[in-house]
Amino acid sequence: MVIKHTYSNMRRVEPEPGQSSILSTDLKPCDHNLDPGREPPLGAHIVTPRRWYTHHGIYVGAGQVIQYGGLSLGLRRDPVEEVPLSKFAQGHPVSVRLTGSPWFDPYEVARRARMRLGEDCYSVLTNNCEHFCEWCVRGEHRSYQVDGRSAGYRGILLRLIELLAHIRTAPPRMQCR
Repeated sequence: MVIKHTYSNMRRVEPEPGQSSILSTDLKPCDHNLDPGREPPLGAHIVTPRRWYTHHGIYVGAGQVIQYGGLSLGLRRDPVEEVPLSKFAQGHPVSVRLTGSPWFDPYEVARRARMRLGEDCYSVLTNNCEHFCEWCVRGEHRSYQVDGRSAGYRGILLRLIELLAHIRTAPPRMQCR
């Protein structure tokens, strides 16, 4: 059985006028704002901007979201937990990430999220909330935020290594007296 969801309660993500520039801009073209007071479809990968990143969760119905708490509430590390949608959002807008083609039906996505409840192995670089959601929805343990930032850091690191290599191989300069 194929279950189709209507997304009539969503609109394309557009920057809000006067939105704080410190909120994350890691939203993708496939992210659609959820209208206030509406629930996402079961098994939806949902996202909400935070100060320096975008937080991810899986909507499991009845107003509940399963998220990797991670560092979402500060420096305290939280496990995979089920929380109300309002706690997930923390007053920020919520968007549904539409991936284009389904890997698992919505019930399977919710089941996959629930089977990891209580897991407490959070790592910003290797096991964060986006890794968790991508695994639930697509079966792929991946974070596009980490990939994008590490590519940028890698580029800076490679330039630094090139500069250091150039300095080491440059002919010696005469020292001033």
